[in-house]
Amino acid sequence: MKLEQLIKGINPVEILGDINVEITEIKTDSNQVTKGCMFICLCGREFDGHDFVKQVECYGAVAIVTEKKIETVITQIVVKDTRAAFSKLAATYYGQVDKKMKMIAVVGTNGKTTTAHLIKKIMDNSGTSCGVIGTLGSFYKNKHIEPSLTTPDPIELHKILADMYENGIRTVVMEVSAHAIFLEKVKGINFFCAVFTNFSQDHLDYFKNMEKYKQAKLKFFKENSCRYIVTNSDDAVGREISTVYKDVITYGVDNPADIFAIEINEKADGSEFVINLFDFIYRLKINLIGRFNVYNALAAASTAVLLGLTPENTLVALEKINAVSGRLEKVYDGEFKEYIDYADTPDGLKKVLIALNKNKAGKLICIFGCGGNRDSSKRAVMGRVSAEYSDFTVITSDNPRFEEPMYIINEIEKGILEKSKNYVAIEDRIDAIHYAIDMAKKGDVILVAGKGSENYQEILGIKKLYNDKDIVIEYLRSKNF
Repeated sequence: MKLEQLIKGINPVEILGDINVEITEIKTDSNQVTKGCMFICLCGREFDGHDFVKQVECYGAVAIVTEKKIETVITQIVVKDTRAAFSKLAATYYGQVDKKMKMIAVVGTNGKTTTAHLIKKIMDNSGTSCGVIGTLGSFYKNKHIEPSLTTPDPIELHKILADMYENGIRTVVMEVSAHAIFLEKVKGINFFCAVFTNFSQDHLDYFKNMEKYKQAKLKFFKENSCRYIVTNSDDAVGREISTVYKDVITYGVDNPADIFAIEINEKADGSEFVINLFDFIYRLKINLIGRFNVYNALAAASTAVLLGLTPENTLVALEKINAVSGRLEKVYDGEFKEYIDYADTPDGLKKVLIALNKNKAGKLICIFGCGGNRDSSKRAVMGRVSAEYSDFTVITSDNPRFEEPMYIINEIEKGILEKSKNYVAIEDRIDAIHYAIDMAKKGDVILVAGKGSENYQEILGIKKLYNDKDIVIEYLRSKNF
C-alpha cells in the first residue's frame, strides 16, 4: 500500500519526505523491521521507539511514525500520539473492515469472556455467524486463533478482523481490556454496542490505584463511538455510565433497570429466573451456575436483541448454551464435584465461591494462587476471601513469572490467617490439585481457580505446557473415578 493512501485519516502534524513510497508491513518492534516496512515509534515503560530509528533505517524501513522530528533520511510522519495513529493505520492497512461490520465491545473487570461468548453463541444458534476475540483467543466459523492478549495489538487485531470479514463474518464481539483502552488499541473503531459488566480491584500493578483503573475503563466510553451502551445498574460505575451517556440500556437485579431478572432460583446445574427483556416476559432456565452468570445472561440477551434478534429467539438460544470453557466449568460430577474457573480477582473469586456454597452437601475446597509480577495488593485480599467463603484452602502457585512462588504464597497466607487456619500451602500446582482430590469426601465441592482454560504455566519467562482441567481428569482416571 502506498504511504500516501495509508496515512489518510490520521491527521499528521507534519510530513517530512516522500509519501509515494510502498509500505510492505507495519512494525513496532525494531528487531522485526525488514525492507519496505513502516516503523511506529511507540513509547513504552522500558523502551522508547524513537531511540531505534537509526536501527530501523539500516534494516530497510522506508517510513516512520513519530511524535517528534528525528534526524533520518527516511520519510517521517509526525503525529500527536503514535499509539492512536498506530490503531488507525492498522485498520486502514487491512481495509477498514471494522466499518463494514457490527462491532460489539465488552468492557469490565469480570465477566467479559463469558458475556462475549454468550453473545456469540446466541447469534450462532439463531443463524447469524458471529466472531469473538478475547482471552480464550479468536473464534469464527471453524477457526480458532490462540490468544496473545485479551485484546490483541492493532496489527493482529485488524488482521483477524479482515480474515473474519473474508470468511463472511459481519458481527464481531470482542473483549476490551483496560490496558487496551489505555494504550489506544481500539482507537478509531466505531462500535455498534458496548457492554459494561462491572468494576472491582485488578491490575493495580499497572494503574497504581483504583481511580486510575476506573478512569481507564471510562475512557472507552468517553472516546469511542458507540451506537448503544448496555450497562449494569447494580454496579456503581455502571450507574455512572448510565447517567452520563445517551442510548443506554441498563440491566440488573437489585436496582431499577430496563432489562431485569426476578424470582431467581440458583441450582446445582444452573439458574432459573423470570426475565423482562424489552417488555417480553419469560421464565428462563440457563445452564450457568451462580448469580453473576444471571448478570452475564442479562447483558448478552440485551445485546442480542439490539443486534436484531427477537426477544423470544434470543432466550430460546440462550437456554441451549452450556458453560464457557474454563468459566465455572464442571469437570467432575461423582461422589464430589470439581470445577475450574478463571477467577483471578478478589471479587471474581468471592462470587464463584458464593455460587458453589449453594451447591455443596459437604465442604467447599478452594485451590488457588496469584500471578507473579502483577498486582500484589490483591494477594492477601484473595486469601481472606477464600478463608471466608470456603471451608478449606489449598494455596498454590499460579503463574509465578519471575517471582519466588513461596513469597507469593506467603502473602496470600497472611490474608487467610486473618479468618481461618483451615488451609495448607503446596507450591507445586499439580501436587495441590492431587491433595485436594485425595481429601475430598462425598458431597464436597472442589474449585480450582485462577487459570481457567489457560494451557500454560509461566515460570522464569518460560511458558510450560499445563492445563488445570487435564491435570484433574488425568488424576481422577488414575484413581478410577
